[in-house]
Amino acid sequence: MKDVTQDTILVHAGRDPRNNHGIINPPVYHCSTVLFPTLDALEEGDRNMLSSVHYGRMGTPTTFAFEEAAAELEGGYKSVNTGSGLTAIAIALSAFTKAGDHVLITDSVYSPTRRFARETLAPYGVEVEYYDPCIGAGISALLRPNTSVVFLESPGSLTFEVQDVPAIAAAAKKAGATVMIDNTWATPLFFRPFDHGVDVSIHAATKYMVGHADAMLGVVTCRDEATWTAVKKAATRFGICGGPDDLYLGLRGLRTLAVRMRQHQESALALADWLATRPEVTRVLHPARPDFPGHALWKRDFTGSSGLFSIVIDQVPRKALAAMLDGMELFGMGYSWGGFESLILPTRPAAVRSATRWTDPGQVLRLHAGLESADDLIRDLDAGFRRMAAAL
Repeated sequence: MKDVTQDTILVHAGRDPRNNHGIINPPVYHCSTVLFPTLDALEEGDRNMLSSVHYGRMGTPTTFAFEEAAAELEGGYKSVNTGSGLTAIAIALSAFTKAGDHVLITDSVYSPTRRFARETLAPYGVEVEYYDPCIGAGISALLRPNTSVVFLESPGSLTFEVQDVPAIAAAAKKAGATVMIDNTWATPLFFRPFDHGVDVSIHAATKYMVGHADAMLGVVTCRDEATWTAVKKAATRFGICGGPDDLYLGLRGLRTLAVRMRQHQESALALADWLATRPEVTRVLHPARPDFPGHALWKRDFTGSSGLFSIVIDQVPRKALAAMLDGMELFGMGYSWGGFESLILPTRPAAVRSATRWTDPGQVLRLHAGLESADDLIRDLDAGFRRMAAAL
Protein backbone atom coordinates (compact mmCIF):
# COMPACT_ATOMS: atom_id res chain seq x y z
CA MET A 1 0.00 0.00 0.00
CA LYS A 2 1.26 3.45 -0.93
CA ASP A 3 0.57 6.88 0.52
CA VAL A 4 -1.24 5.63 3.62
CA THR A 5 -0.36 5.99 7.28
CA GLN A 6 0.91 3.19 9.48
CA ASP A 7 -2.45 3.09 11.26
CA THR A 8 -4.06 2.11 7.96
CA ILE A 9 -1.30 -0.37 7.11
CA LEU A 10 -1.97 -2.12 10.42
CA VAL A 11 -5.61 -2.66 9.49
CA HIS A 12 -5.10 -3.87 5.92
CA ALA A 13 -1.64 -5.45 5.53
CA GLY A 14 -1.34 -9.22 5.44
CA ARG A 15 -4.90 -10.03 4.46
CA ASP A 16 -6.69 -10.61 1.15
CA PRO A 17 -10.40 -11.32 1.60
CA ARG A 18 -11.02 -11.56 -2.15
CA ASN A 19 -8.80 -14.64 -2.36
CA ASN A 20 -10.17 -16.12 0.85
CA HIS A 21 -13.91 -16.48 0.18
CA GLY A 22 -14.43 -12.90 1.39
CA ILE A 23 -13.29 -13.75 4.92
CA ILE A 24 -11.58 -10.77 6.55
CA ASN A 25 -8.96 -12.61 8.62
CA PRO A 26 -6.61 -15.21 7.11
CA PRO A 27 -7.38 -18.69 8.43
CA VAL A 28 -5.05 -20.64 10.69
CA TYR A 29 -3.24 -23.31 8.68
CA HIS A 30 -2.08 -26.24 10.81
CA CYS A 31 0.35 -27.97 8.52
CA SER A 32 3.34 -30.26 8.28
CA THR A 33 3.07 -32.04 4.92
CA VAL A 34 2.32 -30.17 1.70
CA LEU A 35 1.29 -32.32 -1.27
CA PHE A 36 2.49 -31.63 -4.82
CA PRO A 37 0.31 -32.87 -7.69
CA THR A 38 3.17 -33.46 -10.16
CA LEU A 39 6.92 -34.02 -10.26
CA ASP A 40 7.29 -30.64 -11.96
CA ALA A 41 5.43 -28.97 -9.11
CA LEU A 42 7.55 -30.77 -6.52
CA GLU A 43 10.80 -29.69 -8.16
CA GLU A 44 9.55 -26.12 -8.58
CA GLY A 45 8.68 -26.09 -4.88
CA ASP A 46 12.19 -27.30 -4.02
CA ARG A 47 13.70 -24.43 -6.00
CA ASN A 48 11.54 -21.83 -4.26
CA MET A 49 11.26 -23.34 -0.81
CA LEU A 50 12.29 -20.13 1.01
CA SER A 51 9.25 -18.21 -0.14
CA SER A 52 6.56 -20.76 -1.06
CA VAL A 53 4.26 -23.22 0.67
CA HIS A 54 6.65 -26.16 0.63
CA TYR A 55 6.67 -27.71 4.10
CA GLY A 56 4.92 -26.67 7.30
CA ARG A 57 7.83 -25.03 9.08
CA MET A 58 8.94 -23.23 5.92
CA GLY A 59 5.72 -21.24 5.90
CA THR A 60 1.99 -21.38 5.32
CA PRO A 61 -0.51 -18.73 4.23
CA THR A 62 -0.86 -17.82 7.93
CA THR A 63 2.92 -17.40 8.20
CA PHE A 64 3.20 -15.29 5.08
CA ALA A 65 0.27 -13.06 6.12
CA PHE A 66 1.97 -12.17 9.42
CA GLU A 67 5.37 -11.68 7.79
CA GLU A 68 3.91 -9.51 5.04
CA ALA A 69 2.15 -7.29 7.55
CA ALA A 70 5.26 -6.95 9.73
CA ALA A 71 7.49 -6.09 6.77
CA GLU A 72 5.08 -3.53 5.38
CA LEU A 73 4.66 -1.89 8.77
CA GLU A 74 8.43 -1.72 9.27
CA GLY A 75 9.14 -0.55 5.72
CA GLY A 76 11.48 -3.47 5.04
CA TYR A 77 11.93 -5.97 2.22
CA LYS A 78 10.59 -9.10 3.95
CA SER A 79 10.29 -10.61 7.41
CA VAL A 80 11.08 -13.97 8.99
CA ASN A 81 8.94 -15.23 11.87
CA THR A 82 10.26 -17.15 14.86
CA GLY A 83 8.82 -18.74 17.97
CA SER A 84 9.99 -16.03 20.39
CA GLY A 85 11.86 -12.75 20.60
CA LEU A 86 15.01 -14.50 21.82
CA THR A 87 14.88 -16.89 18.88
CA ALA A 88 14.60 -13.91 16.53
CA ILE A 89 17.73 -12.43 18.10
CA ALA A 90 19.60 -15.73 17.97
CA ILE A 91 18.72 -16.40 14.34
CA ALA A 92 19.66 -12.88 13.24
CA LEU A 93 23.04 -13.08 14.97
CA SER A 94 23.67 -16.61 13.67
CA ALA A 95 22.96 -15.50 10.10
CA PHE A 96 25.82 -13.01 10.03
CA THR A 97 28.50 -14.53 12.27
CA LYS A 98 31.05 -17.31 11.97
CA ALA A 99 34.13 -18.50 13.85
CA GLY A 100 36.78 -15.80 13.91
CA ASP A 101 34.33 -12.90 13.70
CA HIS A 102 34.12 -9.99 16.11
CA VAL A 103 30.72 -8.72 17.25
CA LEU A 104 29.88 -5.48 19.07
CA ILE A 105 26.82 -5.50 21.35
CA THR A 106 25.46 -2.62 23.39
CA ASP A 107 26.11 -3.02 27.11
CA SER A 108 22.48 -2.15 27.87
CA VAL A 109 21.17 -5.14 25.93
CA TYR A 110 18.34 -7.50 26.93
CA SER A 111 19.90 -10.04 29.30
CA PRO A 112 19.02 -13.18 27.28
CA THR A 113 20.85 -11.64 24.29
CA ARG A 114 23.96 -11.40 26.44
CA ARG A 115 23.46 -15.00 27.57
CA PHE A 116 23.17 -16.22 23.97
CA ALA A 117 26.36 -14.37 23.07
CA ARG A 118 28.21 -15.82 26.06
CA GLU A 119 26.94 -19.38 25.87
CA THR A 120 26.55 -19.90 22.13
CA LEU A 121 28.45 -17.36 20.03
CA ALA A 122 31.62 -17.33 22.14
CA PRO A 123 32.02 -21.15 22.36
CA TYR A 124 31.66 -21.29 18.57
CA GLY A 125 34.59 -18.93 18.10
CA VAL A 126 32.88 -15.54 17.81
CA GLU A 127 34.52 -12.81 19.88
CA VAL A 128 31.89 -10.68 21.58
CA GLU A 129 32.70 -7.20 22.85
CA TYR A 130 30.27 -4.91 24.66
CA TYR A 131 30.25 -1.16 24.16
CA ASP A 132 28.91 1.87 25.99
CA PRO A 133 25.39 2.49 24.63
CA CYS A 134 26.15 6.23 24.61
CA ILE A 135 29.27 5.85 22.47
CA GLY A 136 27.75 7.28 19.27
CA ALA A 137 30.22 7.80 16.43
CA GLY A 138 33.01 6.85 18.84
CA ILE A 139 32.22 3.23 18.04
CA SER A 140 34.62 3.64 15.10
CA ALA A 141 37.49 3.05 17.52
CA LEU A 142 36.12 -0.41 18.38
CA LEU A 143 35.45 -1.61 14.84
CA ARG A 144 37.89 -4.14 13.38
CA PRO A 145 38.34 -5.69 9.93
CA ASN A 146 36.59 -8.83 11.23
CA THR A 147 33.67 -7.03 12.92
CA SER A 148 30.67 -8.68 11.30
CA VAL A 149 27.78 -7.32 13.40
CA VAL A 150 27.02 -4.25 15.48
CA PHE A 151 23.99 -4.93 17.67
CA LEU A 152 21.91 -2.09 19.12
CA GLU A 153 18.95 -1.84 21.45
CA SER A 154 17.50 1.62 21.88
CA PRO A 155 16.29 2.43 24.44
CA GLY A 156 18.24 -0.18 26.39
CA SER A 157 16.73 -2.80 28.63
CA LEU A 158 16.17 -1.84 32.26
CA THR A 159 17.88 1.57 32.16
CA PHE A 160 16.68 2.96 28.81
CA GLU A 161 19.79 4.58 27.37
CA VAL A 162 18.98 6.06 23.95
CA GLN A 163 21.61 5.28 21.32
CA ASP A 164 22.69 7.54 18.46
CA VAL A 165 21.56 4.98 15.91
CA PRO A 166 22.42 6.95 12.73
CA ALA A 167 25.96 7.69 13.91
CA ILE A 168 26.62 4.11 15.01
CA ALA A 169 25.07 2.69 11.84
CA ALA A 170 27.10 4.97 9.57
CA ALA A 171 30.37 3.96 11.25
CA ALA A 172 29.46 0.29 11.19
CA LYS A 173 28.40 0.31 7.55
CA LYS A 174 31.63 2.07 6.58
CA ALA A 175 33.51 -0.81 8.20
CA GLY A 176 31.39 -3.41 6.41
CA ALA A 177 29.45 -4.64 9.46
CA THR A 178 25.78 -5.59 9.49
CA VAL A 179 23.74 -3.33 11.77
CA MET A 180 20.98 -4.91 13.88
CA ILE A 181 18.60 -3.41 16.40
CA ASP A 182 16.15 -4.82 18.91
CA ASN A 183 13.24 -2.46 18.22
CA THR A 184 10.71 -4.06 20.56
CA TRP A 185 10.33 -1.07 22.91
CA ALA A 186 9.37 1.46 20.26
CA THR A 187 7.62 -0.80 17.73
CA PRO A 188 7.74 0.33 14.07
CA LEU A 189 5.18 2.98 14.96
CA PHE A 190 7.59 5.03 17.06
CA PHE A 191 10.98 4.22 15.50
CA ARG A 192 11.84 3.37 11.87
CA PRO A 193 15.17 1.51 11.88
CA PHE A 194 15.67 1.42 8.11
CA ASP A 195 15.38 5.20 7.95
CA HIS A 196 18.40 5.40 10.27
CA GLY A 197 20.82 3.04 8.54
CA VAL A 198 19.88 -0.27 10.21
CA ASP A 199 19.98 -3.52 8.18
CA VAL A 200 18.01 -5.87 10.44
CA SER A 201 15.17 -4.98 12.82
CA ILE A 202 14.19 -7.48 15.49
CA HIS A 203 11.05 -7.69 17.59
CA ALA A 204 9.88 -9.81 20.45
CA ALA A 205 6.43 -9.89 18.91
CA THR A 206 5.32 -11.60 22.12
CA LYS A 207 5.15 -8.12 23.57
CA TYR A 208 3.44 -5.19 21.83
CA MET A 209 2.65 -6.87 18.51
CA VAL A 210 0.70 -9.70 20.15
CA GLY A 211 -0.35 -7.31 22.90
CA HIS A 212 -2.42 -9.71 25.00
CA ALA A 213 0.16 -11.74 26.97
CA ASP A 214 -1.06 -14.98 25.40
CA ALA A 215 1.39 -15.96 22.64
CA MET A 216 5.12 -16.41 22.07
CA LEU A 217 6.38 -14.92 18.80
CA GLY A 218 9.35 -13.16 17.24
CA VAL A 219 10.01 -11.49 13.92
CA VAL A 220 13.08 -10.33 12.02
CA THR A 221 12.60 -7.76 9.26
CA CYS A 222 15.36 -7.12 6.73
CA ARG A 223 16.32 -4.12 4.66
CA ASP A 224 16.93 -5.98 1.37
CA GLU A 225 16.72 -9.34 -0.36
CA ALA A 226 20.29 -10.45 0.43
CA THR A 227 19.85 -9.77 4.13
CA TRP A 228 16.48 -11.52 4.21
CA THR A 229 17.87 -14.57 2.40
CA ALA A 230 20.64 -14.91 4.99
CA VAL A 231 18.17 -14.74 7.89
CA LYS A 232 15.66 -17.07 6.23
CA LYS A 233 18.36 -19.66 5.52
CA ALA A 234 19.51 -19.47 9.14
CA ALA A 235 15.96 -20.03 10.37
CA THR A 236 15.59 -22.95 7.97
CA ARG A 237 18.84 -24.56 9.13
CA PHE A 238 17.67 -24.51 12.73
CA GLY A 239 14.10 -25.50 11.93
CA ILE A 240 12.75 -22.29 13.43
CA CYS A 241 9.12 -21.30 12.99
CA GLY A 242 6.28 -19.80 14.99
CA GLY A 243 3.22 -21.86 15.80
CA PRO A 244 0.20 -21.26 13.58
CA ASP A 245 -2.08 -20.14 16.40
CA ASP A 246 0.55 -17.74 17.76
CA LEU A 247 1.07 -16.30 14.28
CA TYR A 248 -2.67 -15.75 14.01
CA LEU A 249 -2.70 -14.01 17.40
CA GLY A 250 0.24 -11.86 16.31
CA LEU A 251 -1.58 -10.82 13.16
CA ARG A 252 -4.71 -10.08 15.13
CA GLY A 253 -2.71 -8.06 17.65
CA LEU A 254 -1.23 -5.89 14.90
CA ARG A 255 -4.70 -4.64 13.98
CA THR A 256 -5.01 -2.72 17.25
CA LEU A 257 -1.33 -1.88 17.79
CA ALA A 258 -1.71 1.82 16.99
CA VAL A 259 -4.55 2.50 19.40
CA ARG A 260 -2.96 0.39 22.13
CA MET A 261 0.41 2.13 21.80
CA ARG A 262 -1.18 5.54 22.10
CA GLN A 263 -2.78 4.47 25.39
CA HIS A 264 0.40 2.80 26.69
CA GLN A 265 2.31 6.00 25.91
CA GLU A 266 -0.22 8.29 27.57
CA SER A 267 -0.50 6.21 30.73
CA ALA A 268 3.25 5.66 31.10
CA LEU A 269 3.94 9.38 30.84
CA ALA A 270 1.24 10.14 33.41
CA LEU A 271 2.76 7.59 35.78
CA ALA A 272 6.30 8.82 35.14
CA ASP A 273 5.33 12.44 35.83
CA TRP A 274 3.54 11.47 39.04
CA LEU A 275 6.40 9.25 40.20
CA ALA A 276 8.85 12.11 39.64
CA THR A 277 7.04 14.01 42.43
CA ARG A 278 7.34 11.18 44.96
CA PRO A 279 9.89 11.54 47.76
CA GLU A 280 10.71 7.82 47.51
CA VAL A 281 11.78 8.14 43.85
CA THR A 282 15.28 9.40 43.16
CA ARG A 283 15.23 9.04 39.37
CA VAL A 284 12.71 8.38 36.60
CA LEU A 285 14.23 6.58 33.62
CA HIS A 286 11.88 7.50 30.80
CA PRO A 287 13.35 8.76 27.48
CA ALA A 288 10.36 10.98 26.68
CA ARG A 289 10.84 13.07 29.83
CA PRO A 290 12.93 16.23 29.23
CA ASP A 291 15.08 15.51 32.29
CA PHE A 292 16.26 12.14 30.94
CA PRO A 293 19.90 12.25 29.70
CA GLY A 294 19.04 10.75 26.29
CA HIS A 295 15.93 12.84 25.71
CA ALA A 296 17.43 14.94 22.89
CA LEU A 297 18.28 11.84 20.85
CA TRP A 298 14.87 10.34 21.58
CA LYS A 299 13.14 13.52 20.43
CA ARG A 300 15.24 13.64 17.26
CA ASP A 301 14.72 10.03 16.15
CA PHE A 302 11.51 8.74 17.76
CA THR A 303 7.90 9.71 17.16
CA GLY A 304 6.54 8.34 20.44
CA SER A 305 7.23 6.28 23.52
CA SER A 306 5.88 3.01 24.82
CA GLY A 307 4.57 1.88 28.19
CA LEU A 308 7.86 0.58 29.57
CA PHE A 309 10.18 2.60 31.81
CA SER A 310 12.03 2.36 35.12
CA ILE A 311 12.35 4.27 38.35
CA VAL A 312 15.03 4.28 41.01
CA ILE A 313 13.84 4.40 44.60
CA ASP A 314 15.76 4.72 47.83
CA GLN A 315 17.27 1.43 48.92
CA VAL A 316 15.02 -0.14 51.54
CA PRO A 317 15.09 -3.43 53.47
CA ARG A 318 13.73 -6.40 51.55
CA LYS A 319 10.71 -6.68 53.86
CA ALA A 320 9.70 -3.11 53.01
CA LEU A 321 10.09 -3.74 49.27
CA ALA A 322 8.06 -6.93 49.62
CA ALA A 323 5.35 -5.05 51.49
CA MET A 324 5.02 -2.71 48.56
CA LEU A 325 5.16 -5.27 45.76
CA ASP A 326 3.27 -8.17 47.34
CA GLY A 327 0.19 -6.06 47.94
CA MET A 328 -0.17 -4.51 44.49
CA GLU A 329 -3.68 -4.98 43.13
CA LEU A 330 -3.28 -3.81 39.51
CA PHE A 331 0.45 -4.17 38.90
CA GLY A 332 1.44 -7.80 38.51
CA MET A 333 4.96 -9.09 39.10
CA GLY A 334 6.19 -11.06 36.15
CA TYR A 335 8.56 -11.12 33.22
CA SER A 336 7.79 -9.87 29.73
CA TRP A 337 5.70 -6.75 29.05
CA GLY A 338 3.71 -5.23 26.22
CA GLY A 339 0.38 -6.76 27.13
CA PHE A 340 -2.80 -5.07 28.28
CA GLU A 341 -1.87 -5.63 31.92
CA SER A 342 0.41 -3.43 34.03
CA LEU A 343 3.57 -4.95 35.50
CA ILE A 344 6.22 -4.03 38.05
CA LEU A 345 9.53 -5.81 38.50
CA PRO A 346 12.59 -5.23 40.72
CA THR A 347 15.78 -5.38 38.66
CA ARG A 348 19.56 -5.23 39.17
CA PRO A 349 21.22 -3.49 36.20
CA ALA A 350 24.68 -3.70 37.77
CA ALA A 351 24.62 -7.48 37.41
CA VAL A 352 24.31 -7.34 33.63
CA ARG A 353 27.00 -4.81 32.68
CA SER A 354 30.58 -5.30 31.58
CA ALA A 355 31.68 -2.34 29.41
CA THR A 356 30.04 0.23 31.70
CA ARG A 357 29.15 0.39 35.37
CA TRP A 358 25.77 0.95 36.96
CA THR A 359 26.64 2.73 40.19
CA ASP A 360 23.30 4.07 41.39
CA PRO A 361 22.82 2.63 44.90
CA GLY A 362 19.03 2.69 44.74
CA GLN A 363 16.58 -0.06 43.90
CA VAL A 364 15.50 -0.10 40.25
CA LEU A 365 11.87 -0.95 39.52
CA ARG A 366 10.79 -1.51 35.92
CA LEU A 367 7.17 -0.66 35.19
CA HIS A 368 4.94 -1.41 32.26
CA ALA A 369 1.83 0.75 32.01
CA GLY A 370 -0.99 -1.40 30.68
CA LEU A 371 -4.41 -0.35 29.50
CA GLU A 372 -5.98 0.25 32.89
CA SER A 373 -6.97 3.76 33.97
CA ALA A 374 -3.83 5.75 34.79
CA ASP A 375 -5.61 7.20 37.83
CA ASP A 376 -6.26 3.70 39.15
CA LEU A 377 -2.63 2.72 38.54
CA ILE A 378 -1.44 5.79 40.44
CA ARG A 379 -3.66 4.89 43.38
CA ASP A 380 -2.20 1.37 43.36
CA LEU A 381 1.35 2.74 43.41
CA ASP A 382 0.50 5.25 46.12
CA ALA A 383 -0.89 2.50 48.34
CA GLY A 384 2.26 0.49 47.66
CA PHE A 385 4.52 3.30 48.78
CA ARG A 386 2.44 3.68 51.96
CA ARG A 387 2.84 -0.05 52.71
CA MET A 388 6.57 0.25 52.12
CA ALA A 389 6.85 3.19 54.53
CA ALA A 390 4.85 1.34 57.18
CA ALA A 391 7.25 -1.63 56.96
CA LEU A 392 10.38 0.44 57.58
